[in-house]
Amino acid sequence: MYVIRLGDGTLRVPQSLTTGDGRLIGNAYVEVVPGDPGYDAWLAESITEEEEAERRRRWREGDEELERAFLAFKAEQD
Repeated sequence: MYVIRLGDGTLRVPQSLTTGDGRLIGNAYVEVVPGDPGYDAWLAESITEEEEAERRRRWREGDEELERAFLAFKAEQD
């Protein structure tokens, strides 16, 4: 998950909720606006929504060969 910078300057920062013993309950985004504590630190590593979409697209395209190999392996197991 990435820190996403929206057009109005708001940041969507990923946050995980865990139990006391460290088990993951869920992942979500919290919104941080200019002036909030930590905003400047998060801003430095943020990407735009368009950059996030491009990264996701490239990841999916790069995943095609791996998916074919997995499906071939799975077919051999049946």
